Amino acid sequence: MKFLPKDPPRRFPVGNSVKFDMKDCGILALTPDEQITLVTEKGAEYDVARKDWGFYATPSLNGRLEQFGLRAVLIKNRGTGRYFVLLVEGGHEPAFDAYCEQENLAVITWLDNTRALDQLAEKVKP
Repeated sequence: MKFLPKDPPRRFPVGNSVKFDMKDCGILALTPDEQITLVTEKGAEYDVARKDWGFYATPSLNGRLEQFGLRAVLIKNRGTGRYFVLLVEGGHEPAFDAYCEQENLAVITWLDNTRALDQLAEKVKP
């Protein structure tokens, strides 16, 4: 693993209806079979693992991610048509709902439990 900090962080505007500055604090380079864990103040954890073919972008959606206190959700930006997978910290759903309203985002489906994932799998089964 190699971390290259950006000091000072690069700042750039983001947001659709409400603009704010995002701070790009650095670059983290992983080699295959390395993992990093990001944590919140409340102890929620998010792992990113590098493989020789790419990345595991999240821990298991209906296992470790749930145990870490995070809920995966597929959303669509109504304005741009772009899709994103977001991770919502448990207990912060009202703030997430307000953000979706503010930024014109639609929840397509929650990806945070086995039942929801099994239903999705049935819908997209070839």
